[in-house]
Amino acid sequence: MLGCMRVLLDLLLPPRCPGCGREDTVLCAACQAPLYRRTREPPGRPLGLPGVLPHDVVQLEWCAPFSGPVRDALHAYKYRGERRLCAPLAHALASRWRAAGRGGDLLTWVPVHPSRHRERGFDQAEELARAVASELGLPVADCLTRQQRTTAQHALGREQRAANTGGAFVVPEPARELVAGRWAIVVDDIVTTGATLGACATALLHGGAGAVSAMAVARDR
Repeated sequence: MLGCMRVLLDLLLPPRCPGCGREDTVLCAACQAPLYRRTREPPGRPLGLPGVLPHDVVQLEWCAPFSGPVRDALHAYKYRGERRLCAPLAHALASRWRAAGRGGDLLTWVPVHPSRHRERGFDQAEELARAVASELGLPVADCLTRQQRTTAQHALGREQRAANTGGAFVVPEPARELVAGRWAIVVDDIVTTGATLGACATALLHGGAGAVSAMAVARDR
């Protein structure tokens, strides 16, 4: 049924590559290429090295810099609702994790605030996490709740970003049993300073997780 719906959607609203504008392709091969440049590189950050990772995160992996067609694709997905982009973005994420990921036995995601979810109609990080979990054969669970709507991180400086996300996330009581003793991997679309991922990791550790890693499609600055 889902496959039929996608075919119908492609007929009614043919996809257009957000990077180059090519018609009849969600993301063309040339614009996908930057997503795979780091696939065979060693891990982006040594496990557990203090001072270079978001707070409470033992490993952070990402696919590409937040620029060019990668940026165009994420903007089209996140802000224009081109949800067909989830599949190629998630495939790149899964490929990077297979090449460089260490540990991790449960995927979760950085949740948007409920009001933002209503505005967009979906949570892009949740969709990515579920698609990546399917590719990696790992369980995925809704483990985090965003308690407050924060200001968009790109509009803030480094110190302001850390303050903006402090206390924003919590592991709700029903999810604590799922988190307890697990090595969680938090999925997001873009990471800048890592303040958001750090806040999620802190919440997961307080909720009983044994360790927290993270992955994102792109890294900015």
